[in-house]
This record gives sequence, C-alpha cells and structure tokens, in this order.
Amino acid sequence: MLGIYVHIPFCQAICSYCNFNRGLLDAALKVRYVAALERELRSSAATGPVTQNGRPAADSVFFGGGTPSLLAPDEVARLLAACRDAYALTPDAEITLETNPESADPRRLEGFRRAGVTRLSVGVQSFDDEMLGRLGRLHSAARARTAIADARAAGFTNVSLDLMFWLPGQSRAAWLETVDQAIDVAPDHLSLYLLELYPNAPLKEAMARARSAPEGAVWAQAPDDDAADMYLLALDRLDAAGFAQYEISNVARPDRWSRHNVKYWQGGSWRGVGCGAHSTVDGVRWHNVAATAEYAAAIERGEPVARGTRRLSAEELAGDALITGLRLTEGVDVGTFSARYGVDPWRAHQEAFSPCVDARAVRVDAVRHARGE
Repeated sequence: MLGIYVHIPFCQAICSYCNFNRGLLDAALKVRYVAALERELRSSAATGPVTQNGRPAADSVFFGGGTPSLLAPDEVARLLAACRDAYALTPDAEITLETNPESADPRRLEGFRRAGVTRLSVGVQSFDDEMLGRLGRLHSAARARTAIADARAAGFTNVSLDLMFWLPGQSRAAWLETVDQAIDVAPDHLSLYLLELYPNAPLKEAMARARSAPEGAVWAQAPDDDAADMYLLALDRLDAAGFAQYEISNVARPDRWSRHNVKYWQGGSWRGVGCGAHSTVDGVRWHNVAATAEYAAAIERGEPVARGTRRLSAEELAGDALITGLRLTEGVDVGTFSARYGVDPWRAHQEAFSPCVDARAVRVDAVRHARGE
C-alpha cells in the first residue's frame, strides 16, 4: 500500500546542524500553506493505483519537517480529512507526527490524538543540556522527559525518540548516559543518527572557530573509532533493554517498526505532498518545488508543483531496492527479489559481494537471504 508523506517546513528556530527543507515560522504563510496542502492532497490520489472505491489504498501517513507539531490540532485534523477523502486509509493506518519537546504541551498533544495521530516521533537528540545548547535546540533534557510523559498521558501508545551521537565534545560515557536516560523514559522506538555536518552549517563554523581557541578541544568530535564504539555500545545496551535493531539506525519494541519508513527500505510506493516533498509511485519518481511561498502560490494558481518527473528503469528500481534492503537486519530475500525485479542479486553482483562476504560485512544464509552487517 501507499504511504503518504506530508512536509511541514516551519520551525521556531533553526538548529545549527540542520540541512532539511525548513524555515522560520511565518503565521500568515502557514495559513496559506495548510490550505495548499489540502488542495494538493485532494488531487494527489490521481497519481496512485486505484484499489478501493475508486481511491488508492494507503496504510501510513507521516507528518515530517521542519516541526509539524507547530500545526494546530485542527489543522492536522483538516489535513487528515483531506487524506481520507482522497485515499482509502486502512482502519489501522499508522499516522505519525514529528514533534519537538518545546511545542508538545499536554493540550496540543491531546488535540493531536483526537485528530487521529497514532504515533509520535519526538526530536529529543540528547538528554545532555550542554549538547542541546551546542545543537541550537530550544528544549532542555527535563522538558524532553516532560513531553514524553505528557504524550503517554494523552493516550499515545507508540512513541519514538530521535537521538544524535558523535556530537562536538561528546564522549562515549556521555553518549551512553543519554542512551540510558532514553531507556528510562520507556519509548517504543528509537532512531540513532550520527551527526553529519553539511558545508556552511553554523555548527561546523562554530567548531572551526573553537579549534583556535583555548577551549577548542571540548568542541572537537571524537575519533572515528570512538564514534563506531558509540554506535555499537548503544545497540548492545538497547538490546539488553528489550529493543531489537531492525535497520541501521533504528531499534524498536516488538511490532513497533516505523511502518511508513519501512516503505523506503523495502521498495514501496509513497506520495509526498508539500514543498520539496519527494514521491515514488509505481516506478515513477518526482519532487515538488522546494520554496514554501513558491509552492503555496503555485497551488493557489492551480499550477503543477511536481518537478523532475521520470520513470525509473528496471535496473534503477532493482539497484535502489538492493541498497536500501541491505539497511534492514532481515536483509534481502533473494527469491522474492528475483521474482519482483527479474534478476538474482547474488548472481548479478557476486563479484562485488564476495569481498564483503569474506570481510563479514555481508552474509548469505541458508535460505539465501543477503544481509548487510
């Protein structure tokens, strides 16, 4: 089934490391933007396979950003109503909303729950106030803990946390303290992301300036081997706490995988709406115009917002599915892959895979699943 991605580009502040399609909150533009999203959602079903009552079936909706929790609950309800008008959402559809702790007050969380949101993805990033300050985050560790407790009180039974590691000045011990605090608040899912510094990121520039100052050492990133240790030690600790890794950066309690994100890794179809959103439906890929105001104006004029539309070749589809499938711990089922894409990935890429197998970076098990390690 389809997944539906809804991009919300607004933020209260711009984090010093962020390279997503986002901008500072503009209340007037937000009103226009939500109306534009409604219009695009109601027309977007024309690009999906019709399966139920003349509408494409979908079993996930993901509000990403930006900071989607800056929407009012009634705005989320309006957008979900547009989704249901255009798509045949399954009764158990997973509806995820990304939220930051500072915008997750009890009243708003209760409103999101009533609007139909079933899963929260909370951008905690760290339980270390010093690290949060360096990242430009607006919340404290205490505020993050309160937001998670408020989400439970509002009735959310599926809560995911985002954490970042290899932060400037972060030691292995400090990172594992954040992991332990994450375990203590009992989420259902965690995503662990290695900090990536894009060119001209304010954080990268701050780190460069700090290197020449007396306190420069406390802003340095740990050696690469320490970063690898951070990752592996965190996975060991989470495994002992009952979380199973299912993807390179993701662990979950049983039955709490991110249904929407798995579509990206298993070669599924998803329809993205909003500025800069990407879509891949039935082998056709495109992206929307990126600028928020330009997107809203085009929708208001009744103009198309899709750019770069192209049909992927059979080779591209198979290559994407193989690369993303190896991100999952369950690997790639060679028989299923061969039936779907008309190529045996082991035979087609044995020369490339063999050194990886020898290095124990990939294994082929008894039922011929190729697994990335």
